[in-house]
Amino acid sequence: MTDVPSLAEGYEISSDPARIDAERVHRWLSTDAYWALERPREKQYRAIDGSLNFGVYEVLSGDQVAYARVVTDRATFAWLCDVYVDPSVRGKGLGTALVGAVREELRPYGIRRILLATHDAHGVYEKLGFAPLERPEQWMALHF
Repeated sequence: MTDVPSLAEGYEISSDPARIDAERVHRWLSTDAYWALERPREKQYRAIDGSLNFGVYEVLSGDQVAYARVVTDRATFAWLCDVYVDPSVRGKGLGTALVGAVREELRPYGIRRILLATHDAHGVYEKLGFAPLERPEQWMALHF
């Protein structure tokens, strides 16, 4: 799959870490994202610092309206996480375009798979080529 979903007019995607509004990202995730509720600010900032980060921005204002981050070695593995679109701009395809841009930015590295976990957005990710694990019985997790 090579088609990159088009981005709605008036928005742009960037992986420039200097553009990430870390305070906004923390507020979004710690108050509205089921997987990160009450995540401490410092933990979120460390996650941002240790990841490849992507934002969607309104062109005119420069305000960040969506976020995604990837934990990767840029060679063999990538974990897509913390994908979030501000409620005020949902329904415009920004999340789909963002994940498509992430996929395309990672493609040149030759990574064999990008993993993610979702409770309720399977359809969004399936449009971009994601599928359930072929052999989930081979995967394990260590929980602290």
